Order: sequence, then structure tokens, then C-alpha cells
Amino acid sequence: MDDRLKRQMEFALEIDKEKNVFRQTHLSGNGRNENDAEHAWHMAIMAYLLKEYSNEPVDISRVMIMCLIHDIVEIDAGDTYAYDSEGLATQKAREDAAKERIFSILPEDQKEAMIELFEEFEENKTPEAKFAHSMDNLQPLMLNDSNDGGDWREHSVTKEQVYGRQSKTREGSEKLYELTDMMLRKHIEKGNIRISTCVDRVF
Repeated sequence: MDDRLKRQMEFALEIDKEKNVFRQTHLSGNGRNENDAEHAWHMAIMAYLLKEYSNEPVDISRVMIMCLIHDIVEIDAGDTYAYDSEGLATQKAREDAAKERIFSILPEDQKEAMIELFEEFEENKTPEAKFAHSMDNLQPLMLNDSNDGGDWREHSVTKEQVYGRQSKTREGSEKLYELTDMMLRKHIEKGNIRISTCVDRVF
């Protein structure tokens, strides 16, 4: 096996570890916690299905690859819950170190291409990155909605927190933000999402 193929295969095996990184979100039907690989796969297919709702035309293959690789860094950095202010403070440093180690397994040209896509997603400036972020928000929201808001209740999440995070959905898709808003209003009315902001930490 030549060195290039060896490194590609090493990377392919390394990313299998993403299946062991579990998120706060639960599978539909009140199932177990989903893992990062499941989240990424689900996002990528949703991006393809829902591309007509992007605010701007997008290169859907680029969006799908962003969806598939955006959480690979969590193999080292771990999952950071969306409303964990303490974890969010150190997230970038942890993920930068992970990005360098994991993508460096690849041949240099593929390392550069992967890091470029990862950073494009993080910067959230291109139509593709914005639509990928819409998927990153909509996918767990859809699962939580299907489970009657259990994850929001468990972590005492507030209206301000969820709407703050969902602002990125609107940047990628006004249509999907309308759907998001409809779901969130339902769970605010049911009491699954709190209105008060008196609790700083949610877990």
C-alpha cells in the first residue's frame, strides 16, 4: 500500500470514533442519545431534501460534505451542549487542536481541503455554510419536537436561549425558520421551554 492510500485509510478508520461521541439529543421515539455520526448523516440527507428552501442557491455537494465533517473534531474535543456556557467558552481551543491532529492524518492536499470546508462552516459567511447551519439547528430541533420537548425540559432551556441559537437557521433559510418558530411556539405554550432567564446554567 502506498503512503497516500495508507493515510486515507487511517483517516477513514479514525473517523469511526465519531460513532462513540454521544449528544444530548435523543433519537425519535424517545430512544437513546444519538451520536455525532448519526447527527451528521441525518443533516446531510436533510440538506439534500430541503435544498429548495435555501435563501440562496447553493452547491449542495459542498453543503453535504460540511454537514458530514463539521463534528469530526469532537472525537478529541467532545460534544459541547448548545446551551452550556462554560463548555462554549473553551470549545474553539479544543476544536482547533482536534482539527489539526485529525485532519493531519490525511495527505496534505486533502487535509487542506477538509480544513477549508470546516472553517467555512465555522465562519458561517457563504450561502453553503449558512444552509449547513440551518440543518445543524433543524435536525436536533426536529428530534426534540418528536419527543415532546424532553431535552429542553431536562436542561431547563429558556426561550431566549433557543431563539438565540436559531438565528442562524434564519440566515440559511427563512422558510425553515418559519417552521422552527412554529415548533418553538408550541413548546413554549406547553411549558417545555421556559420563559424566565433566572437560571444561568442549564445543567
